[in-house]
Amino acid sequence: MAETALINNVEPPARPAGWRGIAADWSSDQRAFKNVSWGKAMMWIFLLSDTFIFSCFLLSYMTARMSTTVPWPNPSEVFALTIGEKKIPLILIAIMTFILISSSGTMAMAVNFGYRRDRVKTAALMLATAAFGATFVGMQAFEWTKLIVEGVRPWGNPWGAAQFGSSFFMITGFHGTHVTIGVIFLIAIARKVLRGDFDVERRGFFTSRKGHYEIVEITGLYWHFVDLVWVFIFALFYLW
Repeated sequence: MAETALINNVEPPARPAGWRGIAADWSSDQRAFKNVSWGKAMMWIFLLSDTFIFSCFLLSYMTARMSTTVPWPNPSEVFALTIGEKKIPLILIAIMTFILISSSGTMAMAVNFGYRRDRVKTAALMLATAAFGATFVGMQAFEWTKLIVEGVRPWGNPWGAAQFGSSFFMITGFHGTHVTIGVIFLIAIARKVLRGDFDVERRGFFTSRKGHYEIVEITGLYWHFVDLVWVFIFALFYLW
């Protein structure tokens, strides 16, 4: 008994000081990410890789714009809408940005009600978020159509530097694809929440743990990332 007590009372080794201590924390699965599920960890890794891709796109756009000798089109003129015989610059983009940022609020509330296991409110807020996202994609399709009719192509445009068209379609198209995937995912998860799949552990994708609504939070991580990326696109592409 004395030996058992002695063994149980043995103190763990002291944590190294300085940078070695930090390295020890992040290299030990008993300290870092101990309470993080695989789903959430994999989503963070995916978002990190996606961050690199969007960063490359935006850096390439900035490089092309700063290095071209041909005048760059003025976004305030290119993205203006004529309403009542008056051109209003960036009005469509401002509405799109407001809609997408608002969707982050509904998504955050959905996560909150998800962990409270309020199925109806969680599903309703996720569907509202999906509706915001679908509206954003629809307005982006209108924007694309307008510019294509006006002569913008990936290889040129009527207002100046040819790189404008390729940058626009590549960056906004890649982001729009992310939003579209997010909308589909939101609808699918909202349907599962509303049916009670997470309460009865109905077999299927993302329903392996009974009473567990973490997938709602994981979906929220993806959606907030998409919203954050749009802020950078809006600032660099439409305001610069």
